[in-house]
Amino acid sequence: MVKFGVSLGIIAYLVVDARNNEAFAQLAHQPKHWGMLGLAALACLGAVMLTFVRWHVLVRALDLPFSLRDAFRLGFLGYLLNFVSFGSVGGDLFKAVFIARQLPGRRPEAVATVVLDRVIGLYMLFVMASVASLLTGQWNANDETVRLICRAALMCSAAGAAGILMLLVPGFTFGGFSALLARLPRVGPVFGKLLGAIRIYRSRMGMLWLSAALSTVVHSLTTISIYLVARGLPGEYPSLADHFVIVPLAMVTGVLPLPVNGLGALEMVIKFLYDHVPAHMAIREGHGFIVAIGYRAVTILIAMIGVCYYLSSRAEVAKVLREAERELDEADDAAPRSTPEVGTSFSRPELGVPHCSR
Repeated sequence: MVKFGVSLGIIAYLVVDARNNEAFAQLAHQPKHWGMLGLAALACLGAVMLTFVRWHVLVRALDLPFSLRDAFRLGFLGYLLNFVSFGSVGGDLFKAVFIARQLPGRRPEAVATVVLDRVIGLYMLFVMASVASLLTGQWNANDETVRLICRAALMCSAAGAAGILMLLVPGFTFGGFSALLARLPRVGPVFGKLLGAIRIYRSRMGMLWLSAALSTVVHSLTTISIYLVARGLPGEYPSLADHFVIVPLAMVTGVLPLPVNGLGALEMVIKFLYDHVPAHMAIREGHGFIVAIGYRAVTILIAMIGVCYYLSSRAEVAKVLREAERELDEADDAAPRSTPEVGTSFSRPELGVPHCSR
């Protein structure tokens, strides 16, 4: 309930701010370009479906019996759960428990695919934001906050690259150091599953490169989707190049443990960056929030596809949700006393999921 309170508090503040700046009045009284909004929905849908393909690539790389149809079914159900979370269970945990039930003999590998899929998507967000900030010069922008954000993204990308090189060294993922990481409170199970995934995939680097390439396409489609939403709504909007800086930085807020796919945080960051990134035009204050709400509506519409999958297999989904809740409770009970086996339990803090960009 605290998380929902934080999200709703942020949204309430942004709504009041937008109303004071007449952003809603402009939205209500000026025409919309529905064709652009339709293209935005198609671009977002394409991004979402490609995340399911990326996950399928990672699963099939381990020779696990998992069809693309199953990836789409679980993917849309997980996407729905990121918006309408039943209890503590989010989309990633649901997918991990579901696939682990289907493949009981290879449970750690199945769970590792979900973890690694999220890590690859998140890291490529930092990479894309860094490349865009360098190409557009935003890393050296006049606005101090924008400059700091862009340079932070550059540092995260560099740190991630260094971490990847370290993980490719076999000795790093075995022995005492990896065991120490796995024993860390709360986040230890996540580190354990991630190190297990690296050990599995080290000999299959081609699949990781393919996943990174798919992530680049996913994030590009998401950026284009938000740009098309901006074009479909009345008012000035930043250039597509500026969006390639704004959107990846805003999508990183998906790692925050807020409900409804980072509700509130995403809107606040997009609003702030709309106000500060464009250097050669004045964007109406509060317009970024309107665009973010438009994009949010598109993602909720896409999440409704998951409702169809849910209605067709309610009993099975309910059973998995109960099992996932039990996994969470057991993880909480065991955390102070012992280290869970890699791939067999889950901690409550999940890696967040940016709406189209997982």
